[in-house]
Amino acid sequence: MRRFWDGLAGGLLVLWIGGMWAIGYVAAPVLFANLGDKQLAGMLAGRLFAVMAWIGIAAAAYLLIYRFVRDGVTALKTLFFWAVALMLALTLAGHFGIQPIMQSLKDQAMPHAVMQSVFADRFARWHGVSSILYLIQSVLGLLLVWRSGLAK
Repeated sequence: MRRFWDGLAGGLLVLWIGGMWAIGYVAAPVLFANLGDKQLAGMLAGRLFAVMAWIGIAAAAYLLIYRFVRDGVTALKTLFFWAVALMLALTLAGHFGIQPIMQSLKDQAMPHAVMQSVFADRFARWHGVSSILYLIQSVLGLLLVWRSGLAK
C-alpha cells in the first residue's frame, strides 16, 4: 500500500510543477501572442491559473500530510517540506490575495479594458508582484522535482 501513497505523492508533484510550467510559460504566452483580444487572452489565462492554484493547494496539502505521516517530526527538518509549505503559502497569497485585487481593478475599469483605464498602473504593479511570486514558485518546484529524484 505504501507504493500507492509514494506514487501518488510523485504524481501530484509532477502534475503540480509540470502544470505550473506548462500554463505559466507556454499556454499563457501563446494565448497572448495569438489571440487578438488581450482581454479574452487574460480571462482565459486567469482561469488556467485559477485551476492550477487549486491543483497546487490540493497537491501541497497532500504532500505535506504525506511527508509528516511518513517521516514524523523529522519531516519538519527537510528542505522538501519547507519548500512545499512556502509554495503553498505563495499559492494562497496569489489566489486569495492578489488575484481578487486584480479582479477588482478589472471590474472598476469596466466597460474599458483595465490597461486602457486609470487603473492600469496599479494593475501592472499587482501583475508584476503576482509574476514574481509565480517565478519563485516555479523555481522552487524545479528544485523539488530535482531533489526528489523524479528528474532522474
